[in-house]
Amino acid sequence: MTWEEAVAQALALPDTARSTRYGKPAVAVASNGRAFLSRGHEPRESFCLALDRDTVEMLMETDPDTFYQTPHYVGWPAILVRYDTSDPDRVRTMIERARDQAAARKPVRRAVGNRHARRRS
Repeated sequence: MTWEEAVAQALALPDTARSTRYGKPAVAVASNGRAFLSRGHEPRESFCLALDRDTVEMLMETDPDTFYQTPHYVGWPAILVRYDTSDPDRVRTMIERARDQAAARKPVRRAVGNRHARRRS
């Protein structure tokens, strides 16, 4: 699997659109703005999926050759996915799961103006 294939898989799912996450390319749920697939910190070897911590732990235990975390991600609901996986069907299933979890969450809060600015009398 390549980055382009992962993005194509994600964009084939309902209610998805290209986006960014921390300034890097991503795919998000269009209706709530939640990114679920992104480039991550290891863009040459893997991409990042936003998944619940239980799923992250299960994936690292059952297929550490494909799913892993660097110290940056430990303790967060995200996992890195190696492009050279031996089980692309499972990766596709996890992309779908990440999308479904992101779709179930509340919309991203967008900052409007400067909430810390002092009020003028």
